[in-house]
Amino acid sequence: MSMATTASHTSVASVTLEVADPEAARRFYTAFGVETHVRLRTSEAPSFGFRGFTLALTVSGPATVNSFVGAAVDAGATVLKPAAKSLWGYGGVVQAPDGTIWKVATSAKKNSKPATREIDEIVLLLGVEDVKAAKQFYVSRGLTVAKSFGGKYAEFASDESSPIKLALYKRRGLAKDLGVSAEGSGSHRVVLGSIAGSFTDPDGFTWEPATTPVTAP
Repeated sequence: MSMATTASHTSVASVTLEVADPEAARRFYTAFGVETHVRLRTSEAPSFGFRGFTLALTVSGPATVNSFVGAAVDAGATVLKPAAKSLWGYGGVVQAPDGTIWKVATSAKKNSKPATREIDEIVLLLGVEDVKAAKQFYVSRGLTVAKSFGGKYAEFASDESSPIKLALYKRRGLAKDLGVSAEGSGSHRVVLGSIAGSFTDPDGFTWEPATTPVTAP
């Protein structure tokens, strides 16, 4: 494992989910409790199967995991993996009505306090074919590696202006973790904003210019 302690010069300034019905999606994400963290826009771009990414919420304890998962299900989400204990803590996976997959997890296996609606961290995990190649691509675009586990996982540094942290995971490993088939094609239905300008990464994820961080739809 390698670690970098320098601040990131480039990071995720915004995440836009492309959805067929923005108003319906806005209602869902408001009920889910993440409406200030993602932007929404209309897109009918064909997308089949696994879209190659997930947004992961890290929270304080199992009760808070259950709170977020319950809110998502009540608002129309589908459970892909029921919330349960694991080797790493406690978590569950849901799929929003627009197709976006969300993971909610905590490293705690027991509750030390009542459930809250607070999010400690949001990570955008991109499923890529070659973690090392994708990592080098992003380093060339100005991102700083914060954690790297060989060819399995890489995480980039973020700063206070970045609402969401970026990480890379093997596509098939990510799909398995989420409880879905790795097969998929068409649009990812997600667009990242950055001061690094417009580009598309080796796995087809699109970035657009963002002059200032935007955290609200």
